[in-house]
Parts: sequence; structure tokens; C-alpha cells
Amino acid sequence: MDLASPDLHAVAEGIKPLLDWRDVPVDLASLAALAAGLGWASGLRLYALVFVLGALERFAGVQLPGGLGMLAHPLVLGVSGLLLLVEFFADKLPWLDSIWDAVHTFIRIPAGAALAAAVMGDQGGALQLAMGLLGGTLAAGTHLAKAGARAAINTSPEPVSNVVASLGEDVLFAGGVWTLIHQPLLFLAALAVFCVLAFLLIVMLWRFVLRLFAPRSARPLP
Repeated sequence: MDLASPDLHAVAEGIKPLLDWRDVPVDLASLAALAAGLGWASGLRLYALVFVLGALERFAGVQLPGGLGMLAHPLVLGVSGLLLLVEFFADKLPWLDSIWDAVHTFIRIPAGAALAAAVMGDQGGALQLAMGLLGGTLAAGTHLAKAGARAAINTSPEPVSNVVASLGEDVLFAGGVWTLIHQPLLFLAALAVFCVLAFLLIVMLWRFVLRLFAPRSARPLP
């Protein structure tokens, strides 16, 4: 524990200047990039996002912009931390992951919109609404691509692919948030590529569902 504490403190001190907007004039483009990133991440790992942001403000001294400071409340940290653990395991079990995704259709999308809007908490109602729409749209696209892909994977009888896909999403979330913090322009470029791929995936899955439920054509008589 004594050896780990200085390392954690050093990591926190390294991240703090990257996220601390207390005395730094942040332009709207930077806030918009952050809002887009939070919308995207909400559709993938909502509870992990809320917990990480809240922990950074409460324990690392980071002051988040707008209304995101509420994420540091002990109640929010406790609930998000508990749900993070539940989601980590539920997301790796065949079919339970799809049930979890179906329920969270009504949670991730509005939460992504709310978090993106909260970024603009000090910028006026019009920008909050605009970022809320952007964040909700990105959360919806990410969530639908994730849920559709996992439902397709569940057609496979073996459970290993579910675990691999879930761990891949964990890595994607962690890498995306890290890139958002350290290289926001690179993140936006990657986000544009992700949106195109997600759109293509959703279209392919929709066509598959239509073919699956379409009436069978009349078979020729032998």
C-alpha cells in the first residue's frame, strides 16, 4: 500500500491539469468536444463514466466544467460504483447482457444527453440544449451499435465470444476516455470514424432482422 500510494498520487497530479477548468478560459470548441465524448461514452459504459468523473473531482482535486460537479456527490459515487460492478459482470453473461442493454435503452440515451448538457451549465440554455441533443444522439448511436452487435453474438452457442466482446468494450471505453482527455482532436477524428462504422453496423443488423422475420417465399413443388 505504501508503494502504491505515491504512484496513484502522481497519476492524479498528472491528470489534474488536463481536466481542471477552474482558472483556465476554455473555449466552446473544447467544451463541445468534451460533451461529444461524454455522450459517446454514456452509450458504452455509463456507470463507469459517471464514477470516474466523480472520483476525479472528489479525490483528485479536479474541478469539472458546468454542472458536472454533482457527480462528485457521495451518493452519486456510491450508486454509480455499485452499478459499475453489476454491469461489469452482467455484460459478460450470454443473453443477460442483451436484457441489460434492452433495459438501458431508456437510461443510457437520456443520461448521455444530460451529461453533455451539463458540460455547458455555465454557457446558457441554448448551448445546453444543443449539446444535450448532440450527446443524446451519440449515446443512442453507440448504444444501438453495442446492443445490436451483442445480440448477434448471442446467436453463437459458446460463451467465450461474449466475454471477449465485453472486455473489448471495456478497453474501447478506457482508451476513448484517455484519448478524449489527452488528445481531443484525435478523439474527434476517431469518433467520426466510429460513427460511420456504427451506422453501417446498425444498417446491416436491421437488414438481418428484416430478413429473419420476413415471410418465407413459396417453395417450388418437387
